[in-house]
Amino acid sequence: MAPNATLTPDTTRRLTLKPGTAWSDAWRRCLTVAPEAFQDDRVLNLWDSTWQRDGRALPATTPVDGTPIAGPPRLDARTATRAVRASLDQHRAWRHIPLPERSARVAATLDSLTEHRELLALLLVWEIGKPWRLALADVDRAIDGVRWYVDNIDRMLTDRSPLPGPVSNIASWNYPMSVLVHAMLVQALAGNAVIAKTPTDGGVACLTLACALAVREGVPLTLVSGSGGELSEALVRSPEIGCVSFVGGRDTGARIATAVADLGKRHILEQEGLNTWGIWNHTDWDALTAVIPKLFDYGKQRCTAYPRFVVQRSAFDAFLSAYLPAVRSLRVGHPLAVADPSDPLPTLDFGPLINAAKAKELADHVAEAIDRGAVPLHRADASASEGHFLPGQDTSAYLQPVTLLNPPPSSPLHHAEPFGPVDTIVLVDTEAELLAAMNASNGALVATLSTDDPATYERLAPQIRAFKVGHGKPRSRGDREELFGGFGASWRGAFVGGELLVRAVTEGPAGERLPGNFPDHHLMP
Repeated sequence: MAPNATLTPDTTRRLTLKPGTAWSDAWRRCLTVAPEAFQDDRVLNLWDSTWQRDGRALPATTPVDGTPIAGPPRLDARTATRAVRASLDQHRAWRHIPLPERSARVAATLDSLTEHRELLALLLVWEIGKPWRLALADVDRAIDGVRWYVDNIDRMLTDRSPLPGPVSNIASWNYPMSVLVHAMLVQALAGNAVIAKTPTDGGVACLTLACALAVREGVPLTLVSGSGGELSEALVRSPEIGCVSFVGGRDTGARIATAVADLGKRHILEQEGLNTWGIWNHTDWDALTAVIPKLFDYGKQRCTAYPRFVVQRSAFDAFLSAYLPAVRSLRVGHPLAVADPSDPLPTLDFGPLINAAKAKELADHVAEAIDRGAVPLHRADASASEGHFLPGQDTSAYLQPVTLLNPPPSSPLHHAEPFGPVDTIVLVDTEAELLAAMNASNGALVATLSTDDPATYERLAPQIRAFKVGHGKPRSRGDREELFGGFGASWRGAFVGGELLVRAVTEGPAGERLPGNFPDHHLMP
């Protein structure tokens, strides 16, 4: 595939799909690369060390243009229970494999993922709507991140041992490679067999290909599909499970937290929070203008997105002068559309949302907020004729950027993370109001405070209830040695990142208290 090119308006030629990038092209390549995991028009489940043609394959469509793609083959609860028991057998064998051999198998998996990185990225484009640049970055972050663990795992496992049972992963759809596959391979490297449920909303083919490449190298993975409600008894409550790792919303996370607390089970539960960006006594507006487009990567469908700006009222005019030109420059459209077949793939800030239902939900929330008093500051043209789209394509999953001032307290946009390209702005007059608005969701994963005075930042930052607080710069999950967690209701259980990820999925000295948010203690690293 050709490298990215900057998207420029093309009013003289109709856009077309880049040759070789169709879903049918990606599917044929999957059938060739991993025929054991892809058969005919469906993917298979992986359990008991075998690719199984079981489960009820559901229809699915791509958010990119609404056309059919492979759906998840959903298992029933009884079969999921059998899969968990088979994974325990794998775990009992794998935990005794010497670390050099485990490292070699994981390293070989990374080499294979690298060989097929463009196919994995193309699957991400079609399944979850990631622009090409971001899809490649998701694959590369998974590979590079796990390589760091392979190089450093010896010191991390000193005086530590695998868990008594496999790690069960239930993750959201937005980062199948750099979050889910990354975690799975590190968990296996640490000596655990690994189970994962494919996200309901997308990513099944990408995850299936990644797992197929790993299983060929002898890494003990289980990959199953099914509804969370039907499979939770097996994947969360089964006595065989050594740890539950969850990434998703607070409602589901709270139910899982109740279950693991009742069972006393090791857990890692990353949940949503309203990440905020505060502006107080700030004048470096050029820096803010430069960072705004980056904050819209993947349509803000990220756990570390910043959907809320808390702005000092006296600086609001200067803030808008910096913010609006940047948000008006955002590029949205079909990730694989080109003006000429020889053109490189476009550079886009984001493509579709995960599905048409999500786009409609957010559009309804915006309309409702405006009806109840929010002030629309920016609404991009939503017509397909104005965007980077194929002629006549379905654009129902696309939502152009929106910015609202003062969403009313009755609106979901006032207190919850929208998980889409909708920014809200709240104006404040005092430092106390600033902190209250930045802490509106009882804990967050990240936050940022833009202020010219370092002393002001040092005084206010500790009062912001986020795991990471940036000074004029965005924070993220991070890679390699960088730690990650959340404050308040945004996180339950062990923190991760760097050495903490390995500690979270291994056992250490008797009486060890892991850094994290637990029912009986909160411990920062």
